[in-house]
Parts: sequence; structure tokens; C-alpha cells
Amino acid sequence: MEADHPTPENVAQTMREAMEQFGATEKIHHPEPDEIHYQPVLVSVPHGRDIKDLTKHFHDALEWLRPARRKGTARLRTLDSLIGWANRFQGETSVLYADPRRDAPSLTCIANYHGAGPTNLGPEGDSAAHCDHRGTYDFPLSKEWQAWMKISGQPLSKDDLSEFIDDHVKDLMDPTPALLSPGKVETTEDWETRNLEIAQKIMGRFGQVHQLIHLSREFQVHESSDLHISTDRDTGESTVRFEEKHSDAAGKPLRLPNLFLIAIPVFEAGDVFRLTLQFRYRKRGGSVQFVLSLYDPETALDTAFEEAVNKAAEETDLPLLIGTPET
Repeated sequence: MEADHPTPENVAQTMREAMEQFGATEKIHHPEPDEIHYQPVLVSVPHGRDIKDLTKHFHDALEWLRPARRKGTARLRTLDSLIGWANRFQGETSVLYADPRRDAPSLTCIANYHGAGPTNLGPEGDSAAHCDHRGTYDFPLSKEWQAWMKISGQPLSKDDLSEFIDDHVKDLMDPTPALLSPGKVETTEDWETRNLEIAQKIMGRFGQVHQLIHLSREFQVHESSDLHISTDRDTGESTVRFEEKHSDAAGKPLRLPNLFLIAIPVFEAGDVFRLTLQFRYRKRGGSVQFVLSLYDPETALDTAFEEAVNKAAEETDLPLLIGTPET
């Protein structure tokens, strides 16, 4: 009877099993896919069985496939685009921030703004957010507004005035009958009432477009001076007074309108505003200088901004905060 002999050891198989045993990784903590953003991914690896934190690598892989959250700032070119952006991305905590600085007015929607109430750090807390998903609209002043503001209050020669009026005649508008005949025709709109109050306050009289065009092209002023001497019989003192008179080419006293109307947008692609324009002239020797000044343009700028941001708040149904958000 033959003796039993042990099966020879397969050295290659033994080495393979040993390498698998010592070289394999072991899961220590491996969350479900929908929990990876909030829990670490830990495995045990060879070389002394080190424990490696693979959370960042999983996060990077997930961000590459699909971002975990939205972030970045969109620069919108129109108010309607800002409103559309806000309606597309807004959530329960979204807000609008309106910065009313006259040199750089802007409107910002923060889609992932902080929730109401104190910060809640618990597992169900949602009051604090990153505030880094934003849409911003910087209100651009219209070309018409910039042009009129540039010459407002500046003395112009006759040629300069004529050239400017020719280039911007489309901005001029004729006053309504209520403005031409104060007290004789009833006003029908608020802007008419407002302009009548302006005219009364500064003792002004509205003129028509053709009158301003005529003044810019053919205006002539003739100046004469009268000497008046009066004596006080009780004291014997004499008073000397020079009186200058301005008349037209026919020798008739000048009676010029000193208010005109323009209709221009304050912001690019914005609503048109009717603005009062003051007209003055200065006689200096043989030359005449003209001055056109917008009356209270700051109020028009503030009103245009207020109307625009209120429109955005109404069409997005979001809270409107005046100021600048946290940085």
C-alpha cells in the first residue's frame, strides 16, 4: 500500500494569494452616492495599512461630472435680462440689492442668499449660504443723457449752440397747450403739473422747438445804454444809474422763452423722461454766449433708478434691499 504524499505547494498561487491579501484596499467608510458631498470616503491601503482620505478626490470627480452647487457672477446688459436671470435661478432665500450711487448705480440678484433668522449649524440648518451665485446689472447712462449733461451749464458760442441743436434736434419736444398757456388750459398729466410748478418757481416761460432752432441760428441782440441821474432835493445827493437795454434787429425789446423741453432716456434702453431745459444768453462786447442747463437732473436720475429697481422687484417677487451686499 502506497503511502500518502502531500500535494506539492504551488508557489505562484501562494504568492498571488499573499499579494492580494497584503495589497488589497479595504473600505473603512464609504457613504452612499447622495451622501458623498457631506461625509468622508476612507479606505485602508497597503504599506503599513495606512488610512487614506479620498474625500477630495471623490468631490473633484463629482464636480467634474456635475457641480454640487451654482456659483459665479453673471454680468447682464439690460434690466430685462437681469429680471430673466433672477426668475430662472431664484430660490426661497434669493434677494435683490439696489445700489443707488449716482456715479455707478447697479442692481444685483443673489440667488443663494442667507436665509432668515440666526445661523443654524445643526444637521438641518439652512440659514447660512455661500452668497456667490449672482447676477448684476450696472445701469449705463444713455448717450443722450451724457451729451446733454456735458453741455449743461457750459457757455456756448452761437456756432457751437447751432451745431449741438442740429445734432440733437430729435431730443427736443414741443410743450403742450397747458404749458404754453398757463392757467388757460387744464393739465392732464403729472409731468405737465410738475413743469408748470418749475416755470412758476423760476419765473420761466416755455418755448417751442422752432424757436430754439431759430435762436441757435439767427439770434441777434442789440445793446443800448441809458444814463439816469436823480437828485434828492432834501439832501442834495445825486444818484447815477446806467440801464442796459437789449432789443432785436427791428429795435423791439427782447422777450425770449427761457424754458424748453427735451425727452430722453436716462439709462440705455430705459424709459424716456421729459426734462426741463433752461435757456440763457450773455452779451459780452460784440459776442453772445448761450447757456443751456438741465433743471434738477439729479431728481430725474433718482426717479429713473427707483422706477427700474421697483419694476425688477415686482416682476421677480423678490425682497428689495437698498445698499451693497456682504463681500
